[in-house]
Amino acid sequence: MRKPNTDGLVYSTEGGRMCPLCRKPVAACICKGLASSGPVGDGTVRVSRETKGRGGKAVTIIRGLTLDAAALAALGKRLRTACGAGGTAKDGVLELQGDHCDRVIDCLKQDGWAVKRAGG
Repeated sequence: MRKPNTDGLVYSTEGGRMCPLCRKPVAACICKGLASSGPVGDGTVRVSRETKGRGGKAVTIIRGLTLDAAALAALGKRLRTACGAGGTAKDGVLELQGDHCDRVIDCLKQDGWAVKRAGG
């Protein structure tokens, strides 16, 4: 037995792309305003070092940044350049290759973020 299509309208010739949640055109979507109304969590950026699942290699993890994808990528680029390391942005979390916690904390504090070192 097939499930009915519950995704809703995706495109309309009248309004263009449609938001699946509020079913309004993307340009007039009310969901974006509701989702970005406040910071997620307590507003503190947490910097930690992890080695689990990485073959013993240390990785600096930065969580709690309330930025959109473009701003997160730009901040990641600046931090990777400052640390001289590679890295990525995944699901709102920045990962830098190597143990650069102190340097990252200093850079983020200069930008005005409230930063804590997590994980000891």
